[in-house]
Amino acid sequence: MPERSPVTPLGPATPGTPATPGTPGAAFPGATGVTVLDVYDWTAPDGLPGGSAHVHLASTEGYVVLSGAGRLQTLGAAGYAETPLRSGDCLWFTPGIIHRLVNDGDLRLLVVMQNAGLPEHGDAVLTFPPEILADPGEYAAAATLSPDDPAGSARRRAALAVEGYLALRTAVLDAGPAALDGFYAAGLALTGGRAGDWRERWRGGALATAELTGAHLDEIGAYAPGHLESAGLWRIGRPAGERSYGMCGRLTTYPPSRAVRVG
Repeated sequence: MPERSPVTPLGPATPGTPATPGTPGAAFPGATGVTVLDVYDWTAPDGLPGGSAHVHLASTEGYVVLSGAGRLQTLGAAGYAETPLRSGDCLWFTPGIIHRLVNDGDLRLLVVMQNAGLPEHGDAVLTFPPEILADPGEYAAAATLSPDDPAGSARRRAALAVEGYLALRTAVLDAGPAALDGFYAAGLALTGGRAGDWRERWRGGALATAELTGAHLDEIGAYAPGHLESAGLWRIGRPAGERSYGMCGRLTTYPPSRAVRVG
């Protein structure tokens, strides 16, 4: 039998049992994060409505367009692209793609994020102007929402990120994708010290969940029904209260910590 890192399978539990954080068997499939995103209709410095531009350093992000219409503007190794978003579309992009959502009318997405826990702990870097990216204190101040005025500070954050994004886009159109090197370097300088913490979150989440499949395959190969006998059904109820202010829009989140076993 191949050697694997230890994983915690989903053991027997009775209905009503809350999910235990870090238990791979109780994670959303693939240890992904799931959010419903209502994209901002705020007007950016270039006159287009939408959210903040940013990049993820370690996680792939996927969209399923639930309703409305819009566009996804991206910068990456292939240069600049703009992709239409229509109801029913499904698309995703890998770490390193700088992206900006444009809301052409009531754009609502189901967002599926790889490595749940990493994006929530700083995996994203906003495309602020270079002088802000170069100063960790200035970056933190610009990225953090004020508890006294979350809507106003989210709007200012989005405008500042689009301002930096527009300059990056111009540089890419003029000089090609190599113009992104400085931004990537600044993003790594801001976040590189967190890699150890992110690694532990990945080991306990996405990696452990994937390795749990290996344990199941071992049982199947041995004709042992262990994991089948402890199968369960988990539910996260519709979140109550106000939607939070995210980088791209208002967020309805479904945190795994709120999952309850119902069968």
